[in-house]
Amino acid sequence: MSLARLAGGLLIGTTRLLCGPQARWVGCEPSTRQRIYFANHCSHLDAVVLWSCLPPPVRRLTRPVAALDYWGGGGLKGFLAREVFRSILVDRSGADPRAVVDHLAESMGQADSIILFPEGTRGTGEELAPFKSGLYHLSRKRPDVDLVPVSMQNLNRILPKGEILPVPLFSSVSFGAPLRAEESESKTEFLQRAREALLRLVEP
Repeated sequence: MSLARLAGGLLIGTTRLLCGPQARWVGCEPSTRQRIYFANHCSHLDAVVLWSCLPPPVRRLTRPVAALDYWGGGGLKGFLAREVFRSILVDRSGADPRAVVDHLAESMGQADSIILFPEGTRGTGEELAPFKSGLYHLSRKRPDVDLVPVSMQNLNRILPKGEILPVPLFSSVSFGAPLRAEESESKTEFLQRAREALLRLVEP
């Protein structure tokens, strides 16, 4: 077994132990077809938990989008990003947004799915911030790919912003019905519809 596979297995086991994520496929079923999973972002654990909830055949084809300044260095974080998650690293330091979208679309190729956080930054977990335009432009760039909303709940309590050590609690990950941008739909209309699709997954 390769070091990357071993590390991935240990990471998944640890994530399940600490976060107890319960996966709910509400509007779709797991599939190896290309998808863009877009989720709310309130913890450094978000991408790891979502990725770990995917069945192995789906997980092997799914790449989180991650910040180059945080995950692009050496050491453990760099190893995890490159070898375990196969992350697509993006530059947040003033790069042209259209160039970032082009990079994502190209990196997906014809087989890989991605995990994306359209709020653009971590929030508190109490509210869902307005979506950045990247999700819309990527949907136009890859109109052949379904966009799947994913609601992540309780991770802001397991690892709040600014904290280092997680608190073991249960979390949930809800996958909603796929959507695509409609031809006549404006950017504002699409982003609002996508945001509302994610909000509908929040458990009472």
